Amino acid sequence: MSVADRLVLIAGATSPSGLAASRVLVSAGARVVAVGRDAAKLDELAEALRPAAGPGSLRTEVCDLTDEADVAELVARVHAADGPVDGILHLVGGWRGGGGLAGQTDEDYRFLERSLTALRHVTRAFDADLRASDAGRLAVVSSTSVARPLAGGANYAAVKAATEAWARAVAQGFAKDARDGGKPLAAASVVFRVTALSGLEDSLAQRFADLWASDAEAVNDTIVELTDPSL
Repeated sequence: MSVADRLVLIAGATSPSGLAASRVLVSAGARVVAVGRDAAKLDELAEALRPAAGPGSLRTEVCDLTDEADVAELVARVHAADGPVDGILHLVGGWRGGGGLAGQTDEDYRFLERSLTALRHVTRAFDADLRASDAGRLAVVSSTSVARPLAGGANYAAVKAATEAWARAVAQGFAKDARDGGKPLAAASVVFRVTALSGLEDSLAQRFADLWASDAEAVNDTIVELTDPSL
């Protein structure tokens, strides 16, 4: 199997990682739906990909993924225009921290929590699609800080830990669905852990695309640490 002809949704696509993922996936023949909150930035993403267009395709969708009703409308539009999705790459994120434990403000926590809220909305809304696909794939980006949280990044590590827990719960749901239905496991949920994404955008994009070359049983409910390939 490969990602070619698969419908893949990138949640939070206007970051450098979103650009890298879009480029790799389109080059591999995937049909990509790039989702973000800022229409202008999505236009910039589409324009940046035009010189390197591949056998796949890309279109953009404006959506506030932290708004459950907005996500429901997104699902309806995607289904009408493209059909059910085969994969989701969740890139909604950001960083706020510092100041020790006393510096972990509620304002910063609520900002970081948006990533988890978006993940919850998107995975619940597209869960049936991923289960029905003959090769559904979900990937989230977490942090090595989950294994070694620091006081100055407690808010961030806590949200990332919750993100991993949610992704692993999705994995268990995939496994249970296959077991209850007496069918081979076809969907997989994977956690990518990084120290920092800067410099790893292309590596993350390729590792995500490569998930379709791996058996679901081998990658479901796994945590993959991505390191700088130059080291």
